[in-house]
Amino acid sequence: MPIDFKKTQKELYQPKITPSIVDVPEMLFIAVDGKGDPNTSEAYKAALEALYGLSYGIKMSKMGGNAPDGYFEYVVPPLEGLWWAPDGSMVDYSNKDSFCWTSMIRQPEFVTADVFEDTRATLAKKKPYLDTSKAQLIRIVEGLCVQVMHIGSYDNEPATIANMEKYAEEQGYAIDINDVRRHHEIYLSDPRKVSAEKLKTVIRHPITGISL
Repeated sequence: MPIDFKKTQKELYQPKITPSIVDVPEMLFIAVDGKGDPNTSEAYKAALEALYGLSYGIKMSKMGGNAPDGYFEYVVPPLEGLWWAPDGSMVDYSNKDSFCWTSMIRQPEFVTADVFEDTRATLAKKKPYLDTSKAQLIRIVEGLCVQVMHIGSYDNEPATIANMEKYAEEQGYAIDINDVRRHHEIYLSDPRKVSAEKLKTVIRHPITGISL
């Protein structure tokens, strides 16, 4: 059976609707940075097209006999996003045009810089209209975080975030959003296929401090 990180690492992708503390290990991502309202931004749309194009290009590389060393069957992980305001603080949900973001999709560890660049080159030949120039292969170590499963519209996230941060503080931690550690969302539902009230989104915030 293909490896599905959502199932093999449930603690990272399937939290409960009540908050919990998690220590997030280093992970590999293809990522694209941008700015603007994700609902209307052409840059955001282009970022997602590049991310999915590259991610599925790597997954399907075996079909052309070019499977990377260490390749194994896997499910392409869900789309994720880091979000922040221009000053590095938490986003203002009432001003989505000001959103700064990094959209990203996790990659298996066999994806090296060479594999990434080879896939970019192959994709450029097959789909020359697809701009992957802004895509990067990066590693992220989030470390200690508080997270929760948010059910419902993205616009209703502030109430869930307030409960999540209250829980962290009750456990003796402080929220640690800064220029490096960001508000993080993992999208487990496709908003094109699922009604807003049923959307599932993992929300994760970095924390610091020693538990009481």
